[in-house]
Amino acid sequence: MQQAVDTRMPEIGQSIEAMGLQTNYHDVGTGSPVVLIHGSGPGVSAWANWRLSIPELARHSRVIAYDVAGFGFTELDPSANYTMDYWLTHLVSFLDAMGLKKVSFVGNSFGGTLAAHFAARYPERTSRLAMMGANILAHPITPALDNLGWGYEPSVEIMRELLNTFPYNKALITEALVENRYNASTRPDYHKAFRAMFPAPRQNVVNAMALSEELLGSIQCETLLIHGREDAFVPLEVSFRAQAIVPRAQLHVFGQCGHWVQIERAREFCALLETFLTGEE
Repeated sequence: MQQAVDTRMPEIGQSIEAMGLQTNYHDVGTGSPVVLIHGSGPGVSAWANWRLSIPELARHSRVIAYDVAGFGFTELDPSANYTMDYWLTHLVSFLDAMGLKKVSFVGNSFGGTLAAHFAARYPERTSRLAMMGANILAHPITPALDNLGWGYEPSVEIMRELLNTFPYNKALITEALVENRYNASTRPDYHKAFRAMFPAPRQNVVNAMALSEELLGSIQCETLLIHGREDAFVPLEVSFRAQAIVPRAQLHVFGQCGHWVQIERAREFCALLETFLTGEE
């Protein structure tokens, strides 16, 4: 059962039923729809990942950021078997419930992988695809992802260590941020779900989520790959490999930047996306 939440929290947006689950989302701006999909870190939500991006991108687009099933403030399914097919089914149901026939995607890390699977399976519903530090191809799992990210067990100290591993600029990590993400990660039902998503050996999870080169190469929409050069969670070479496979892909690498491009380089990130999302087909 979903825990009661304080509706005054900025993480709480609107709610709509998708796949039988009350799904939390934010919907801002007008114009062509862009769906933002968050990553898979403990305590994550759409708002946590995209709070700086939503108002900027909404100046030119209709921006929709939702909490993926099992994360944030979307209702939990106690019988869920968390697989890419499960998350895809929830995404399709969410788009249908919102009346969205064709959208662009911006996906962070796991969210980029989910968006890539959607683009490969539903090309007629995908306008453009942008991915940041996404596990779209199989690779040896990094210690940061294995031990701190998906292997997280709640404590303030471990959350602080985890958050300090995300950015190149450690000054971004405040005690208030550590406390907020720790509190979000300790909601009991949600931590149970989180552990179920990423069981050891977690290399198997990376392999299961990744697209094959054939499937990745089938993506025909305009694609933007974004990566922080100092990303400790997903190796930069994954995006280099993907850029050579996706027919209409371009790659932008931010130097002195870790896994949180959308936060660490927020202004440049949004400017890059604005150009990409509003370009001619």
